[in-house]
Amino acid sequence: MIRTRTTRRGGCSGVPYARRALVFGLPTVWLVAATVWELACPFSSHDGMAPRFVTCAAFLALVAYLLTGVRLGPVRELRRIREVARAAQQVLLRPLPPRLDGLALAAGQLSASRGAMVGGDLYEAVATLHGVRVVIGDVRGHGLAAIGAVAAILGSFRDAAHDEDTLENVMRRLERALQRHLRDRSRSEHPAVNGTDPDNPLAEEFVTVLLLEIHEDGEVLALNCGHPWPYRLRRTAEPLAGGDPLPPLGPFPLPADLSAHRCTRLLPDEALVLHTDGAEDARDANGHFFSLQRALTEAAALGSPVSPAVVVQRVHTALLRHTGGRLADDVALLVLRNDRRRVPAQPGDPALRRSRVEPSNR
Repeated sequence: MIRTRTTRRGGCSGVPYARRALVFGLPTVWLVAATVWELACPFSSHDGMAPRFVTCAAFLALVAYLLTGVRLGPVRELRRIREVARAAQQVLLRPLPPRLDGLALAAGQLSASRGAMVGGDLYEAVATLHGVRVVIGDVRGHGLAAIGAVAAILGSFRDAAHDEDTLENVMRRLERALQRHLRDRSRSEHPAVNGTDPDNPLAEEFVTVLLLEIHEDGEVLALNCGHPWPYRLRRTAEPLAGGDPLPPLGPFPLPADLSAHRCTRLLPDEALVLHTDGAEDARDANGHFFSLQRALTEAAALGSPVSPAVVVQRVHTALLRHTGGRLADDVALLVLRNDRRRVPAQPGDPALRRSRVEPSNR
């Protein structure tokens, strides 16, 4: 394996080596030739424009040589760093499949941090034996400080969604994962002298989390810890009234009597739009808030059934136009459309036989 990898590396880097030799070799040869010319023929004996041109060209080549050498190295290194960062961010917040157990999906995020693809928002959807389970959350703040909490929550959800039989247990797993992350981060940022837990456990850090469980019949169970409720897309966008959410994860422990409740029933061709508060809190230059409901209604009017990918693209475009491209907070959207169809009753179906028998018995 080592021998093969070394061979491939040498073969792939042959072109950069040749380009580097061309970029640095020609100016070097020209500079050496001009230097020899000047040493062999003193400047005072030069007559005409040709010697002067050779001297100027030599100095220009020297300047180009130095500028190119100074610039290309950092540019190549920055390009490698961006490629590694992009790959790491895609692993952390991986793209969702276009279809998942009868649901059409699309998701996207706009980061407030320049050059970052992942901020403080998170989302994931997985198909389990208990239905399609979905999480969307928002870590306090954005940027590199929030990515650790995002990784802790998503890593725990991807395991708990399959292992736990109820949403309540999934949420408790997320809470424990966040607590471990905050303890580890607090120890690293505020180390204690005697080896015990530090006095500052980052008590002001929190994460809003919305968990959904979508069954085959379209029934949607929800468990909300401080997160905005989603919208339902029919012909218009309607906010779901799910009641008062629980406090966000972090500052307060979950209640002992934690229980998920029936949120709605998602009918065929209907869609749910999950979002973070960065969308509705975005403002324009005059301080006016962005109307997410109106943007969703306009996207839903394009056709039926709505396309999740089109909804995400339209909302992002409207949001960037409203803010002038200057976001104050991260924005995440996740759209799920029910593509399951009602199967007509078959001749051998017990319900159909019962409906035929009952009128004759009356």
